[in-house]
Amino acid sequence: MQKKRILVVTQHFWPENFRINDIVEGFLADGLEVDVLCGLPNYPKGEWFPGYSGRGPWRENYKGANVYRCREISRKGNTGLRIFANYCSWPLFARFSLHRLPGGYDAILCYNTSPVLMNWPALAAGKKFKAPVSSYVLDIWPENLYSVLPVKNKLLRGIAQAVSDWNYRRADRLIAMSSGLRERLLQRTGKQPESVAVIPQYCEDHYAVPQCEAALAAQYEPYFNLAFAGNFSPAQSLDTVLYALKLANERRQAGQKPLHLLLVGDGMSRPALEKLAGELCLEKSVTFYGSVPPEKIPAINGFADALLVSLSDSPDLGLTVPAKVASCMAAGKPLLASMNGEGARAVAESGGGLVSPACHAEALAENMLALAAMSEEERMAMGKKSKAYYEAYYCREKLLRQIETFIL
Repeated sequence: MQKKRILVVTQHFWPENFRINDIVEGFLADGLEVDVLCGLPNYPKGEWFPGYSGRGPWRENYKGANVYRCREISRKGNTGLRIFANYCSWPLFARFSLHRLPGGYDAILCYNTSPVLMNWPALAAGKKFKAPVSSYVLDIWPENLYSVLPVKNKLLRGIAQAVSDWNYRRADRLIAMSSGLRERLLQRTGKQPESVAVIPQYCEDHYAVPQCEAALAAQYEPYFNLAFAGNFSPAQSLDTVLYALKLANERRQAGQKPLHLLLVGDGMSRPALEKLAGELCLEKSVTFYGSVPPEKIPAINGFADALLVSLSDSPDLGLTVPAKVASCMAAGKPLLASMNGEGARAVAESGGGLVSPACHAEALAENMLALAAMSEEERMAMGKKSKAYYEAYYCREKLLRQIETFIL
């Protein structure tokens, strides 16, 4: 029997750290043939990764998948203008690179982080190759755009809304990460219910393998350690976390360990966060650890006493459960969640952590202190509940099968 062929359309792909890398590996392991149409890696710093530049390379192989790279304007400096240029450039170059693809596809999957314009070359590919197009909606637009770029002009907002709705309507199928997002997409597109599925982002298996970074554990043994790993952008509202950390350390009881925060990752908000940490005199309480390969995150999670997940108070960000929630739950550690909506509901429902409203530093500080005051046994019980919730709802094999069944 001839193998099924899938075209994956995504601006961000290996060596950038996005879950689509693992999805492609899963497709290949299941016997599917995969081509990937993507950009040149420069996220999140806006600097070309080693071995890449604005001149390519244009063709590679990733673990058996054929990778076709297209030009884009890098995010260099992460200014509003450069991000806008990056958002617009790759879909344009990708749209006019379809002649490079061999065709013969049974399905096309757009892994639709920002921008929604990633859908455009996927839709054009669907028409050219006569294959159904499924869009995995990870960042709802234009709402997610406004969490990064503060667009106030009514005309520009109207254009962004119209372009977003057009892209969602034209896709044959949509994948939403939560029931709330599915309802939003159904309302905006008028699609039939069977064409919009709810499939949460799964967590790669390595996050569930217990590990510990011994050097970190020894270095920060005098502290109650919190860890955050991921992208530093306004959407994560990490300034709230810094204010909460300041309050918690000021209010801790005599004899309690001081709280320490390990920030692992990078992004457009890092300079502002480093400045704020200095202004709050948190130099000894916060460590900016930098980026690490995803395979090393479990060792950092294993060293921490608790894991942090946070989002800004945008109601549209509350429509989904961040992928970070799944990877933190897989670690079997208690969670401190500073967010609203579906993510907060999942953490509360699991019983594996404490939840405070988004952007509420006071409430987050109280939860930090409450968790630090618990016994080791109580925190271990919380961690077990987190792990059980991950196993029930976010396991890779189950959700990967759902994606394959829906798009093919």
